[in-house]
Amino acid sequence: MPEGTEETTADEATDPGDAFAELQNRLLRLQADFDNFRKRTRRDKESWNRQAQEVIVLELLTVLDHFELALKGAESSESHAGFQMIFDQFTSALKKFGVAAVQAEGEAFNPELHEAISHTSSDELAADQVLAQTRKGYVMDDKLIRPAQVVVSQGPGKAGEEDANEGGEV
Repeated sequence: MPEGTEETTADEATDPGDAFAELQNRLLRLQADFDNFRKRTRRDKESWNRQAQEVIVLELLTVLDHFELALKGAESSESHAGFQMIFDQFTSALKKFGVAAVQAEGEAFNPELHEAISHTSSDELAADQVLAQTRKGYVMDDKLIRPAQVVVSQGPGKAGEEDANEGGEV
């Protein structure tokens, strides 16, 4: 046999080994890609579920607000205890989904949790303290889904000073 033929046969003998290593490498990459795809799909599904829950809970919070107003209006009626039980069941059902009310009154104003709808002077509270809450805010699993609407204190005597300044600028 010619000498060149033996070398070709030797090269062909090593080629299947290289091909096997290449196929094994491709297999490992495909497995990693599939694993990443599976993880990404799971995260996306959880995200979609969370968004759907938030939409539903936001709608229910409006109903809860109105129910709470009706409950306050029915304090003197005989059916108040029954309404209170239904209200408690409603709030405990929301708690199972991680929904909790944001505490606002008397707290320091936090723009990440509170939506200021008004500023008013107050002798009881310092400036930038929440004086009153007009609508409850809620978090769901530590994520704010609805900010509390609040009236913020300007501190003592600010309204009088503003009135005096406005009177002098005629």
